[in-house]
Amino acid sequence: MLGILGGDARCPIARSLDVLGEKWTLMVVRDALAGATRFSEFQTSLGLPRDVLADRLDTLVQAGVLIRRPYKPESGRTRDEYVLTPAGHELSLVLMALGDWANRNRPSAELSNLEFVEAATGERVRPTAMAGDRPVATKDVVARRRA
Repeated sequence: MLGILGGDARCPIARSLDVLGEKWTLMVVRDALAGATRFSEFQTSLGLPRDVLADRLDTLVQAGVLIRRPYKPESGRTRDEYVLTPAGHELSLVLMALGDWANRNRPSAELSNLEFVEAATGERVRPTAMAGDRPVATKDVVARRRA
């Protein structure tokens, strides 16, 4: 892969965008985190063309974010469903951070219908920057190039 941003294999952000940087990809991951597994569920939620959705799902499967698993509905042919891998579940942190950023910096008059919660308790979960065992304010976080 490594076709995005000059293909700098040293840069973890470029490597991430190589998988996640296409339009709609993170929305597919969002819907998978919310429980969607079937092509029709993703298409109904997102409303994007079938070929675009198929391409995004294939990219996520090839990258190990989703696995493709066959299922056969009653009175139907075998189809595929798409299930998050552990790597896919880790993207919940990325989506939480993006959502929190948008809520603070790109507010909307419309209330979101999506929240991130702990499965066992239903308690809201928020991303936090940590240095060791202590939280760090985002204003105190910088990116530094290694020598």
